[in-house]
Amino acid sequence: MKLSLFFLAFLFTMAALNFYIYKRFFKRLHKPFNQYAFLIPSVLMLGESLFVFEAVTKALIPTASLYYLLASSIGITFLLFVISVVYDLNLSIFKRVPYQENRRKFIKILFDTTMLILAFSYLFKGLKGGLSKPILNTINVNIKDFSSSDYIIIQLSDVHVGRTLQKPFVQDLVQRTNDENPDIVVLTGDLIDHDIDQIKEDLEPLKNISAPTYFILGNHEYFHGAKKIIEHIKTLGIIVLLNENLLIKDTKATYNLIGFTDIIGERIGQYPMDVDKAYKGIDKSLPSIVLAHQPKSILRLKKYPCDLMLSGHTHGGQIFPFGLLVMVDQPYLAGLYQHKKNQQIFVSRGAGYWGPPIRVLAPSEISKILIKSSS
Repeated sequence: MKLSLFFLAFLFTMAALNFYIYKRFFKRLHKPFNQYAFLIPSVLMLGESLFVFEAVTKALIPTASLYYLLASSIGITFLLFVISVVYDLNLSIFKRVPYQENRRKFIKILFDTTMLILAFSYLFKGLKGGLSKPILNTINVNIKDFSSSDYIIIQLSDVHVGRTLQKPFVQDLVQRTNDENPDIVVLTGDLIDHDIDQIKEDLEPLKNISAPTYFILGNHEYFHGAKKIIEHIKTLGIIVLLNENLLIKDTKATYNLIGFTDIIGERIGQYPMDVDKAYKGIDKSLPSIVLAHQPKSILRLKKYPCDLMLSGHTHGGQIFPFGLLVMVDQPYLAGLYQHKKNQQIFVSRGAGYWGPPIRVLAPSEISKILIKSSS
């Protein structure tokens, strides 16, 4: 019932956005640009309706290209909505400026042409950003009394293995991860975005990660059967942390590693986040590195040590300027932040994407955390 209401709300939102795009952008363009004003929003709405139909019924052919096409319609609608708002605001200003009729007509044609070029450039940049390989983002972090000055953690977050991000993508991530010779690798949630039974082969390359690897749940794991996912992740030689902590002690460093389940577990009634359980028995004299999928998890650690939290979830907004909406729900969007005097948090933009294969001003990343001692 809740899922049906969500999809109905989604379709209503898409219909409203496409109507705005038609009414306030395409229909107001100068001829001949406006002759087929209804066509693009109509095609986009059809794609979005089929996307929802496929998500609910699984009745369409489950190919990567079909999913890519349908998901792209959502992203294109978002991008065109942004362009439409910019067009609407600028046209309102333009109408207030007194011009002779001939000059006004010329300026309107020039303005419309410029906005169409801007729209296509925005779309191209978004699609190119979604298809680009994740960048390697190196982050220098100082932790007081950390016992190493060249400790490397590779963080892979929000990979979203599923319909379009498959085995070749995972293989590339693993190869590039191993090239950095990390001390540990952490997978901070939303690794899975499909039925685990259909993507087991896509996950096989994870067995080849050369460093000890730790995994925590993200919200998307709950959507696709968290229990089965946990069981399979363990078969890949990856340690799953479910509100647990480990003492990491190797030749380079000694510290607490704490891993939480996701906040959404409380709402779903499965694997709820439990801070007290996760911190049980830790050595408070040692530095503590925390893995939590959603950045707002740090707000729950009021009485517990957290020298560094590694999170994801936000995708850095994925499509600018929608990161502003993300920050309504999350305290941090992307990058390294000083939360409190002795608490830092790094939020990864993620290696993959969710929904539309589009990214604008929020490039996907492999996060290389280089920890140094500040003592």
